Amino acid sequence: MAWSPGDADGVCDAAGVEYVSRVPRPPLDGLIDDLYYLAGAPPYPRLMLPPMPAALLIVNLGAPFRIRGGTGIEPAEYADGCVVTTPTRALEFGYPRRTRSVGVHVKPWGLAPFLPMPAAELCDRPVAVEQVWGRRAVAELRDRLATAGGPHEMLTLLEEELMRRLGETVGLGLVRHTSSVIAATSGAVAIGDLSVAAGVSGTHLAQRFKELIGVTPKRLARTHRFATTVFAIDPDGPIDWSDLAAGAGYFDQAHFGHEFRAFTGLTPTRYVEVRRRFLREHPGHVLDSWPLPLD
Repeated sequence: MAWSPGDADGVCDAAGVEYVSRVPRPPLDGLIDDLYYLAGAPPYPRLMLPPMPAALLIVNLGAPFRIRGGTGIEPAEYADGCVVTTPTRALEFGYPRRTRSVGVHVKPWGLAPFLPMPAAELCDRPVAVEQVWGRRAVAELRDRLATAGGPHEMLTLLEEELMRRLGETVGLGLVRHTSSVIAATSGAVAIGDLSVAAGVSGTHLAQRFKELIGVTPKRLARTHRFATTVFAIDPDGPIDWSDLAAGAGYFDQAHFGHEFRAFTGLTPTRYVEVRRRFLREHPGHVLDSWPLPLD
């Protein structure tokens, strides 16, 4: 279950996994990167997802899956699906032999209009979809999805449900604009400058971010910088870690290594070893862009 495998508006069938995705229509496209359908046999029973500057909503249509929110935390089982706000640490997903779901890859601020609680309450604490939308509503949605004519009709039903639930959110424009600046600079921006440019105090900006995204602007910037750095790694070629760290704006290679372990629990070299294993064992797999095998 990757954050964004394949291309939007695309269909991919690789190694027993069917993946269909598309960008939603306005105004949802300002909140959501893509809607997706995923079905088939996962490449590994357990996958680790390093933190991304994004959120996730899954409506599960198959056997339950499990999520562990961090080291020392017991995994929880999700039958109806889950909601994950922008994480600060890696998540472990445990899959049944075959999985089937529809979901939404959401921009960092994009879940806020659909949540009945502040996003900070869900930070690093995935919850079942029914805890957000209610048991009866989710059961009805799952029934409609399960009887749909195929992936594209399912995505249309999910999009209609999101449109129906879309509401006004105080402070969304501020958080969206500031988050976009952070993203445009890959996290290399002075947070103090952001509040000054927005005409609000740093405290006010941080409060709005925690309410709507779940993390502070500083934390979101760290996640953007980490994600940009990881996607710059070519696991098939030689890697100059010093150059990579300097190019990403890290103070030195030691700082880079510390951030890497904080986000993934792995050293940079171990991360590349595991990434190479995925690519070697499942070349061209639809989920090979972000998750890492844990078994």
